[in-house]
Amino acid sequence: MKKGTHPENYRLVAFKDMSNDDIFITKSTANTKETIEVEGVEYPLIKLEISRTSHPYYTGKSKLVDTAGRIDKFKSKYAKFKK
Repeated sequence: MKKGTHPENYRLVAFKDMSNDDIFITKSTANTKETIEVEGVEYPLIKLEISRTSHPYYTGKSKLVDTAGRIDKFKSKYAKFKK
C-alpha cells in the first residue's frame, strides 16, 4: 500500500442517532466541536439523522419522517453565503 494516503488522526468518537437517541462509539477523523459523556468518558459527538438502529432497511419497519420546513431550513442555513 502507498504510504501517507490515510489520515493518522483517528480517535474514538460518539455517533448519536437523533431519531431514537442511540449512541455508538467508533474510530473516526470527523471534526466536531460538541462532546458527550458516555459511561463516564467524554467523547467528541457527531449527530446523525438516521443510523442502522433507525433505518427501515435494517429495522424492517417503515417510519414517517417529518419533512415539513426542509426548504426553510435549507434557505436559512445557506442565507449567510448569499451575495
